[in-house]
Amino acid sequence: MRGPVLNGGTPGKEAGCDRRELILEAALRLFTAEGGYFHASVHDIRREADVSIGSIYHHFKNKEAIAKALYDKVVCEMAEAVEEIRATYHTAHDRCRAIIACLYDMVEQTPATMRYIIYAQHREFMPDEPPICSSRPFELMKDIVEDGIRDGEIRQLDPMVAATNIFGGAIRMIHLRLDGALPGSLVKHLEQTWQCAWRGVMAD
Repeated sequence: MRGPVLNGGTPGKEAGCDRRELILEAALRLFTAEGGYFHASVHDIRREADVSIGSIYHHFKNKEAIAKALYDKVVCEMAEAVEEIRATYHTAHDRCRAIIACLYDMVEQTPATMRYIIYAQHREFMPDEPPICSSRPFELMKDIVEDGIRDGEIRQLDPMVAATNIFGGAIRMIHLRLDGALPGSLVKHLEQTWQCAWRGVMAD
C-alpha cells in the first residue's frame, strides 16, 4: 500500500510548481533536521523552498500554520492509507500485517515524513491537537483490532493492549531504523516482526 507522499526530497523551483506543496516539503525537511521546528524560521523555509516571502504569507499566516498544515496533511494521508488497507483486506490478520508493511515502506520511501510523525513534539507548538496516538490513522488501527476481537480472530483483550502488542514492536523497529541503529531495509524484518506480534494476540 502506498503511504503518505511527502518525502523531503530535492527542492523544486517556484515557477510552474505548486508553491504551497513546495513550502510544506521544505518545512518537512527543516522540521525533521537537527534543531527541528524551533530552530527553523519562516525565512529558512522560504530559502529552502526557493519561493518568495510573499508566497509564504499568501498561503500561511505564520510558522505555526505551516506546521499545522503539514501535520494535517501527513495525518490525512496516513488515514487514507489505513482506510485503503481496511477496504482491500477482510480479516484483522491481513489488515494489521498490511499496516505494518505500509509503515515499514514509509520509513524506507519517505523517512522525513515518518520522522515528523514519530519525533516531532507536536503538542509543544500545536497545543490544541490531540497526541499523535489519538489521531485518525491510529484510531482506525485500533478499530481494526476491535473488529478482530469481536470476530474472534484476536483474544478477548483490552483493545488498547492488543493494539499496542500488534503495532508496538513495529514502531520500536521504526525508531531503531530512523536512529540508524538498525542497518538495512525494515522490509526484510517484516515477517519476523509480524509473527511475533500476531502470536501474542491471536485467538486459540
